[in-house]
Amino acid sequence: MAASELYTKSARVWIPDAEEVWKSAELIKDYKNGDGSLQLMLEDGTNIEHKLDPKTKNLPYLRNPDILVGENDLTALSYLHEPAVLHNLKVRFIDSKLIYTYCGIVLVAINPYETLPIYGTDIINAYSGQNMGDMDPHIFAVAEEAYKQMARDERNQSIIVSGESGAGKTVSAKYAMRYFATVSGSASEANVEEKVLASNPIMEAIGNAKTTRNDNSSRFGKYIEIGFDTRFRIIGANMRTYLLEKSRVVFQADEERNYHIFYQLCASAHLPEFKNLRLSKANEFLYTRQGRSPVIDGVDDTKELCTTRHAFTLLGINESYQMGLFQVLAAILHLGNVEIKDRDSDSSLIAPNNSHLTAFCELVGVTYQDMSQWLCHRKLKTATETYIKPLPRLQATNARDALSKHIYAKLFNWIVEHVNKALVTNIKQHSFIGVLDIYGFETFEINSFEQFCINYANEKLQQQFNMHVFKLEQEEYMKEQIPWTLIDFYDNQPCINLIEAKMGILDLLDEECKMPRGSDDSWAQKLYNTHLKTCSLFEKPRMSNRAFIIQHFADKVEYQCDGFLEKNKDTVNEEQINVLKASKFDLLVELFQDEEKATSPSGQAPGTGGRTRLSIKPDKGRDTSSKEHKKTVGCQFRNSLQMLMETLNATTPHYVRCIKPNDFKLAFSFDPKRAVQQLRACGVLETIRISAAGFPSRWTYQEFFSRYRVLMKQKDVLADKKLTCRNVLEKLVQDQDKYQFGKTKIFFRAGQVAYLEKLRADKLRAACIRIQKTIRCWLARKKYLRKRSAAITIQRFTRGYQARCLAKFMRRTQAATIIQKYQRMYVGRKRYRQKQAAALAMQTILRAYMARQKYQALLREHKAVIIQKHIRGWLARCWYKRCLEAIVYLQCCIRRMRAKRELKKLKIEARSVEHFKKLNKGMENKIMQLQRKIDEQHKENRTVSDKLVGLESSYATESEKMRMELSRLRGAEEEAKKKASQVSSLLEELERLKKELSTTQQEKKTIEDWAQTYRDEMEKMVSELKDQNGLLKTEKEDLNRLIQEQSQQMTEKMARAIAAETQQLETDLNEERSRYQNLLTEHLRLEEKYDDLKEEMALSSNVSKPGHRRTDSTHSSNESEYTYNSEYAELEDGSRAGEDVTRGMDTSLTLKLQKRVTELEQEKQSLRNELENKEDQFQRARARDNAEFRKARGAELEYESLKRQELESENKKLRHDLAEMRQSLLGNAATGAGAPGSPAYKVLLDQLNASCEELEVRKEEVLILRSQLVSQKEAMHHKDEKETMTEPSVFADDVNKLKDTDEIKQAYVGLKDTNRTVAPDFHKLNEDGELWLVNQGLKETLRLLEHQLQSQRRTYDSEVESLRGELQNVKEENNRQQQLLAQNLQLPPEARIEASLQHEITRLTNENLDLDDPTASREARVTILRRMVDLMEQLEKQDRTIRKLKKQLKVYSKRIGEMGAGQTEGQTSPGQMVDEPIHPVNIPRREKDFQGMLEYKKEDEIKLVKNLILDLKPRGVAVNLIPGLPAYILFMCLRHADYVNDDQKVRTLLTSTINSIKKILKKRGDDFETVSFWLSNTCRFLHCLKQYSGDEAFMRHNTSRQNEHCLNNFDLTEYRQVISDLAIQIYQQLIKCMENILQPMIVSGMLEHETIQGVSGVKPTGLRKRTSSIADEGTYTLDSILRQLSAFHSTMCQHGTDPELIKQVVKQQFYIIGAVTLNNLLLRKDMCSWSKGMQIRYNVSQLEEWLRDKGLMSCGAKETLEPLIQAAQLLQVKKKTDEDAEAICSMCLALTTAQIVKVLNLYTPVNEFEERVSVAFIRTIQTRLRDRCESPQLLMDTKMIYPVTFPFNPSSLALETIQLPSSLNLAFLTRV
Repeated sequence: MAASELYTKSARVWIPDAEEVWKSAELIKDYKNGDGSLQLMLEDGTNIEHKLDPKTKNLPYLRNPDILVGENDLTALSYLHEPAVLHNLKVRFIDSKLIYTYCGIVLVAINPYETLPIYGTDIINAYSGQNMGDMDPHIFAVAEEAYKQMARDERNQSIIVSGESGAGKTVSAKYAMRYFATVSGSASEANVEEKVLASNPIMEAIGNAKTTRNDNSSRFGKYIEIGFDTRFRIIGANMRTYLLEKSRVVFQADEERNYHIFYQLCASAHLPEFKNLRLSKANEFLYTRQGRSPVIDGVDDTKELCTTRHAFTLLGINESYQMGLFQVLAAILHLGNVEIKDRDSDSSLIAPNNSHLTAFCELVGVTYQDMSQWLCHRKLKTATETYIKPLPRLQATNARDALSKHIYAKLFNWIVEHVNKALVTNIKQHSFIGVLDIYGFETFEINSFEQFCINYANEKLQQQFNMHVFKLEQEEYMKEQIPWTLIDFYDNQPCINLIEAKMGILDLLDEECKMPRGSDDSWAQKLYNTHLKTCSLFEKPRMSNRAFIIQHFADKVEYQCDGFLEKNKDTVNEEQINVLKASKFDLLVELFQDEEKATSPSGQAPGTGGRTRLSIKPDKGRDTSSKEHKKTVGCQFRNSLQMLMETLNATTPHYVRCIKPNDFKLAFSFDPKRAVQQLRACGVLETIRISAAGFPSRWTYQEFFSRYRVLMKQKDVLADKKLTCRNVLEKLVQDQDKYQFGKTKIFFRAGQVAYLEKLRADKLRAACIRIQKTIRCWLARKKYLRKRSAAITIQRFTRGYQARCLAKFMRRTQAATIIQKYQRMYVGRKRYRQKQAAALAMQTILRAYMARQKYQALLREHKAVIIQKHIRGWLARCWYKRCLEAIVYLQCCIRRMRAKRELKKLKIEARSVEHFKKLNKGMENKIMQLQRKIDEQHKENRTVSDKLVGLESSYATESEKMRMELSRLRGAEEEAKKKASQVSSLLEELERLKKELSTTQQEKKTIEDWAQTYRDEMEKMVSELKDQNGLLKTEKEDLNRLIQEQSQQMTEKMARAIAAETQQLETDLNEERSRYQNLLTEHLRLEEKYDDLKEEMALSSNVSKPGHRRTDSTHSSNESEYTYNSEYAELEDGSRAGEDVTRGMDTSLTLKLQKRVTELEQEKQSLRNELENKEDQFQRARARDNAEFRKARGAELEYESLKRQELESENKKLRHDLAEMRQSLLGNAATGAGAPGSPAYKVLLDQLNASCEELEVRKEEVLILRSQLVSQKEAMHHKDEKETMTEPSVFADDVNKLKDTDEIKQAYVGLKDTNRTVAPDFHKLNEDGELWLVNQGLKETLRLLEHQLQSQRRTYDSEVESLRGELQNVKEENNRQQQLLAQNLQLPPEARIEASLQHEITRLTNENLDLDDPTASREARVTILRRMVDLMEQLEKQDRTIRKLKKQLKVYSKRIGEMGAGQTEGQTSPGQMVDEPIHPVNIPRREKDFQGMLEYKKEDEIKLVKNLILDLKPRGVAVNLIPGLPAYILFMCLRHADYVNDDQKVRTLLTSTINSIKKILKKRGDDFETVSFWLSNTCRFLHCLKQYSGDEAFMRHNTSRQNEHCLNNFDLTEYRQVISDLAIQIYQQLIKCMENILQPMIVSGMLEHETIQGVSGVKPTGLRKRTSSIADEGTYTLDSILRQLSAFHSTMCQHGTDPELIKQVVKQQFYIIGAVTLNNLLLRKDMCSWSKGMQIRYNVSQLEEWLRDKGLMSCGAKETLEPLIQAAQLLQVKKKTDEDAEAICSMCLALTTAQIVKVLNLYTPVNEFEERVSVAFIRTIQTRLRDRCESPQLLMDTKMIYPVTFPFNPSSLALETIQLPSSLNLAFLTRV
């Protein structure tokens, strides 16, 4: 594609930048071929000119479309180059907070420097079993890929984690190991990971140190092999170490530290156990103070040492060994402080009694003399003699440091060896996964031997990486069968050859080390001579002769030669080693005991990388040891690296590249410079380059068709999608080299996807514009028609109204116009005159002022002119005189000169005759001209005279006309004088009319004022009347509303209280159920584990006993505690042999399990009791609240009615009294009317007394009436309660009753009339307000009496209520005692005693809890203990009695059974015997007497269980027989055992049934049909035990015949609980089975499959999915899920499962679907788009439709999908403004804050029309949701199971009608 097509206006490119590495810009002008620059505009709006390279003419890199930014895989980018990679990583890291990104087969991990919630068990479970490209990038995805390939391909795997120091390598490796430990199957294997993690503090203490870049930098590499068995479970691990930086022990650069362990010891020197180490502060030791940074901020070295010691203990290194290790480390510190002084130039010495050397010798157990001798001397051996040579001080110091490094290296190896011993296992290893945590490429200001080895290792790893990537590319092309050529990629083999080949750097270094006089300088010269001219990768610095430069794959690195030889030799004085070997310190001897061993082939030697293995053996083996000593560090490292590469090449590698985003450890801060540097160094960009060289973009044909369907025409779409894609591509892309067609994919060159995206966006944009145009037109027209119709209607009514108003207005206007005309005329004239007068006055004054000013000015000017005139005249005269004199003088001079000249000329001319002739000729011409001029003047004179004559004639005519006009004007003047006299008379008439008009206007105004006043008074009066009326109505309505609101509030309050209490109780109940069922699950797991252990022990002991009895734990799980004890006593003799074997193998485990089972049983019993108590309390509280509510409402309404009646009578009385007082006051108008003794005063006093008496009478009547009404109301209320079972609506009935009688209305009207009459007259009766005060006093008295009456009534009610409560408690206690007594009588003797004992303990405990006094409580405890002791003694006595009577009971049981059978046969009614004769045809009528029982023999029990449970096929029973038939048969057999009173038979039948069901479920637990069948039958069996238990609560729906079939002799309540527990276990097994079936379908059907075709635009995934990873991709759809749900539902319905239980199963199914879908949505960036939200909502609607079809909408399943629905809505809502944020917060109530933020971060536009969610909007959401109290967990718990309940569902099937089918082979059962 031509550059002119791509580099057009608005195209975006990347240009280099010094600060940001790459900066985005946009073209503002099209590029044309040949242009030398580009016109660009930066993102900040700055315009720049980008110059192109004149040599290469390379254009800047193009930017990818926004839709491709933020991709999971960098290879999905259309343009593959460095800026695109950097920008994609930055967007994901900064904007989306995603730290993982794929780059083909590489996982790029950026250190966030912040703890993220993405490593929990829920995340591990989400990634488990998923393909590498199905989920978002994660370290768990890489670990899962390695684990899956190991299990499938039977090939070992490796995970190579590399990166800079501080990039997060160790953490990534740790999380990978955690993943393996979690998914490997068993929790016990996690101990290996715990041990490996426990080794981390140790390895960090001895192998990590502070550097300038990282406070906890690993200074060694490690390779951990995690071993797996044949079942791919972790069995052990092994650690190898590489290249420990020993030089750090003796030297540290500025701002760096030695290894952490030294500082930890110095910080803990004050501890008592460290006193003998003689340690002090770190600044006092040479080896710890050189870096001048002994402390790390935020790190407590003392605490770190405690952690290290704890880790040593966990790995089995005891305290003595730990102290020995610390002793060696302290000795190294003291050795570093040994000061060596010069004796002379060739020798040195150590001062005697050196304190540090003394401490060293004491700590390591050697002699001071030997050590001081060999620190300053060395032994030289020749063939014949041995010499001791003194060492100079410098060499002695180096020897001392070498010894320190050697001791530390030995110590490091010893610790690694013991860590591996702790991780070793005896089980054979089948395969392994290796995790390599190795240093990345390093370059510092000063690079030495360590950096050289590190970069050499990275060169080897990079080569292996390149070859692997190239191999995968080649495999992909070959698999797709497309033509391919070799891709040119960077091969770093020349660099490797430069280092390791013959005569390479390492060879020359080893050779120089062998030279006697070898030095770093000579070695550098050899390097220059050998490689400088022959190898382009080797360079020499310009300014140095002691350094060299190597061009590595990542960058050029300059190495300083200083110290290379010394570090490579790493020599140690053998005599020093011999001194240490002779030590008395055992640990030190152990460290050096393997000196003679060579490098082990297992890879342990690389752990000493950088260390020299010295071998000191006896003299006879000296040659071998010397040869071994000749191996240099470089040689050892090369060998260990070669072994590592062999290991990696033998495995399938997986790559993790860790990136350090910044050097300041800032959370989510991205430094582009540092990132690019690391990307170049770790090979990510090389992967991109290899990918870009081929076909980086790869689409399947289906993906391409779905994405670019919009670019195809209808005729282009064929049945064969492959052919369709081929035809379309040939039309869209002309250059066929830009793409290739494979078998399953289309391969594109770089940039082609961006071009196709541009075409697609243009097509969609045009379609959108067309759709918008049409829609907007339709909306506008629809809106216009709606507005037009509304406008016409409004206009019609408005015009009519306006016409009427116009007519009225015109009439008024006409009248007003006349008035206004005259008024305005008057006002205008008056205003004009006033203005005229004012103007004249102003003009007069102004003109006078202006005239004076003008006069003054003229005067001044005149005087000035006079002065000027004289001055100017004088000046002019003076000037004239001067000029005249000068001119006259000049004229005289000039005239004199001219006269002289003229005279001279004349004299000359006079002499000439021609002169006269010329003169005469000029005179003739002049005369002729003068004559012609005279003639012309005569002509002009004649013309002027003619004009004068014409003017005189016209003037005469005009004069005549003027005279005539003057005469006419004089006549008009006379006429005007006559008219003037008439105007004066008219003005007088007008004045008179004006006066009359003003008089009329005043009269009119007076009348109007009076009318207005009258109108205002009337309106005021009417408004007052209306207000009064409205006030009365308002008061009436307020009163009615207040009554209704109070009643409604009370009703709502009670309802809310009851609902809240109910909700709380239900919540508590569900929590208790869930806790109990979880304990039951744990119990089942322990039981299964116990069975497995027992089987393993049986197999290991060769004990094979088929048909053996279950162990005690099985009994304890299936029966109650007392049943288990008695069973155990009976079976003790029979099972003693088997128990001896088990007990001998693992007695402690058995005892623990038994103890745990007992505790679980006790807890289960306590939970059950608590549950029953809560239910009883709830029922009692509800009944009590209802009674109180009804009683309170009835009393309140009665009180209101009585109060209204009292007020009505009182008002009538007051009205009458006030009327009398008014008449008396009006009749006596004297001044003393109100004085004491006056008639008015007497009347008032009489009225007051009468009112007091009336008050007393009314009070008594009120009390009597109220008591009667209350009693009647209670009687009616009790009657209603007996008649109906539902709650009566007391309040509604009372209100209706009051409305019917209209009592409230009458009382209200009377009260208002009284108030309206009396209120205005109070102040008129008596001015001083005495009567008002009296009336108020009466009212206050009434209120006080009413209050006292109410308080007495409430006291009485509370006392009655308390007495009733006590009575109720007594009744309940009595009933409880009776029930317990009845139950105890029905129980067997041993159970009866235990039950009575438990009851007594419970009663005494309750009494003890009721005691508040400590003394009383203590006495009560003593009493309880005594009574318990007495009861225990009584229990023992009764047990002995029971044992004696047992045998007699067994003897009599058979006789009683025979007698009972005989009586049964003879139990026919006498009427039947007489009335119905026996005929042969009526023989089968005995079936009518069938009692619903089945008899079987004891020896047939095994056959019964086998045929009915173990060998039964659920499908045949479900299709051909009635549902629940096995349960009915078992219960009928149980009834017969109960009928014959055989407790042993009952117990064994129930135990066998339970154990057989467990056995069949264990055998076929993964078959949904089997589990569903036995869940249904177990529940039916449980319901039968309840229905026929004889309990009245369960017999309510039984028929009389069914009540006859109830159990008579045994109470199986305890077994009911055991069977209920079994049903819970089966239910949980059913859920697990169902989950295993649904799990593979959910993600594919709910998320991946397009139910609505064409809605989801597929984006390129770009991931290099390996063939093994995508071979098993599922093809499930939503229809598959619906079909499976329907199959589940139909199966359960066929098995007769209870409808309520089916609802619970469906609810759990929908929860699993919603949780799994939401979890995958939260972990898949490619699924978070608008179209996918629509797809999810459609799928959810289909699930809801399925619920409607099945009638299951009320089961609560829809609510479990609410989080998923809200997540889908979140994907579709607008996400821009604050209003959108508020809407999201109010909408997403079922989602947590973490989930909302995660969805917003992952939201990815599929089309260019969508927009990404801004970071500011996400911050707004987080701010608004900050106050939410919720769990920070991101994913939903897919393993959560709702607590299940089994509501009682009685059967209407009669037992006597059940027939036994022959197919069940139950002929041995006899119907009784």
